[in-house]
Amino acid sequence: MEQKKLAIIELILSDVDGVLTDGGLYYSTEGVAFKRFNVKDGMAVYMLREAGIKCGVISSDKSEIVKTRAERLKMDFASIGVWEKKAEAERICSELNITLEQVAFIGDDLNDVPLLETVGFSVCPADAVNKAKEKVDFVSDIPGGHGVFRQVADMIIASRQPD
Repeated sequence: MEQKKLAIIELILSDVDGVLTDGGLYYSTEGVAFKRFNVKDGMAVYMLREAGIKCGVISSDKSEIVKTRAERLKMDFASIGVWEKKAEAERICSELNITLEQVAFIGDDLNDVPLLETVGFSVCPADAVNKAKEKVDFVSDIPGGHGVFRQVADMIIASRQPD
């Protein structure tokens, strides 16, 4: 069943804080915020692009850090400051002429649940809140910020390989 769901994915979307980062916020004495991203997730974006699979982020955070990271990785979509993630995913699907069934989404918290419940393949990191874990197809053994996006990308790419 999981393999069948993965094989039709055309777009992978991810939350940022708690998925692409460890959820921690680091501040300088001047009040400048920093986030830590995993380079393995960055390589996953390149691998997905090579496989013809689009990717992006949908984050409620309005931070320019998120936008900068998405631009550096050449992600197809970077929606920041978005609380209604399901509506944003539907908008992106409309733009790409695909359905939510063809979308994988990685989320970790309560505001991710409506989208986790409706996509074709839903994932959360090992340290996601229980409400998210209860709603997904796959709970990763990897915590947020440590390569869960890469793990999902590898799964999707592998689903397209001949047996």
